[in-house]
Amino acid sequence: MRIAFLYIAEAYQCYHGAAIAFELARRPGWTVVNYHNDPETPHHLERIRAAYGVPPIETRRLHRSPLTVALQRLKRLGMFKDLVMRDNAAELDGYDAIFAVEDTAAALRRLGVRRPRLIYHPHGVGDRARGFVRDIAVFDHVLLAGPKTAERMLREGLIRPDAYTLTGSVKLETGFRVGEVAAPLFSQAAPTVFYNAHKEPRLTSWHRFIEPMLAGFAADPSLNLIVAPHVKLFRRHPERHRTNWRARSTPNVLIDPGSDRSVDMTYAVASDIYVGDVSSQVYEFLMRPRPCVFLNAHRIDWRDDPSFAHWHLGDVVDDPADLMAAIHAAPARHALYRARQEAMADASLGDRSPGAAARAAQAVAAVLAR
Repeated sequence: MRIAFLYIAEAYQCYHGAAIAFELARRPGWTVVNYHNDPETPHHLERIRAAYGVPPIETRRLHRSPLTVALQRLKRLGMFKDLVMRDNAAELDGYDAIFAVEDTAAALRRLGVRRPRLIYHPHGVGDRARGFVRDIAVFDHVLLAGPKTAERMLREGLIRPDAYTLTGSVKLETGFRVGEVAAPLFSQAAPTVFYNAHKEPRLTSWHRFIEPMLAGFAADPSLNLIVAPHVKLFRRHPERHRTNWRARSTPNVLIDPGSDRSVDMTYAVASDIYVGDVSSQVYEFLMRPRPCVFLNAHRIDWRDDPSFAHWHLGDVVDDPADLMAAIHAAPARHALYRARQEAMADASLGDRSPGAAARAAQAVAAVLAR
């Protein structure tokens, strides 16, 4: 059996799928090949491989035509995923299955890839509408962490009852194996706040809240702050932009615009209070119930919108002037949200017993045995 694992976007996505590839590669008669678009992906694949203690498997950079190479040099325009998939369609069509962690891989059917089964595992367990697009219906089988996502996808006609499997969170399992937790992140022992802004322009809290937040923590050194937004927030900027943000770190503020620790759950494990907007990382943080504060930077009418279900798990702040008070109040108010957090984390993350990657691999093998 030959299966291609396709990492068509940034390297952080391999934390959601690589462990499954390594589990399948253990099976006699299976050929597993990792294909990647982002040149940083092999570094992260190797971190995951070492954490699982398994032999290497073949990793290939996706072929890129001269046009695609030229366009990708213009970082502000993105990764040109459709062009890259078109450049590799003929080769990928030779596999029995293609495993993807991004729904854009559905375009492979439009680009002429007919033979392989398409298997999809979303890179996150969040609530945003972007995670429930029509392209999901193109896939032959979908692996999901928990029942919350499955119920919504079934309701919206994106999956069939016989074409999905619940496995638990592979990212959670991988993060616990890989995460850097040996050394303290701050010299002072103090409650630590994790600010995790998303990159989506119409939803992110970054532009409205980051400067007031930094000013608030500068004036109040009784708290530590980790600033680790979605890595794509800085992806299309030159390195000096990230360097300038790192340089603004202080003894009680760590600003990380894109290191290994920003993608491997180190910060979710190490923090006491979560502050964010629409990132699915909130559910990774809530593997252990803790106080949350959510930032409504765009005055969204969110209360009855399922895309903001996680905003019912903590206080919601509309005005940056109210931020520090909300953070200080969050531990005392946590009792109001703890039971709901536990229920939503269970529904989102699913089975948290050891072996999520092995369960996912078994599901893939079962699909291909039909």
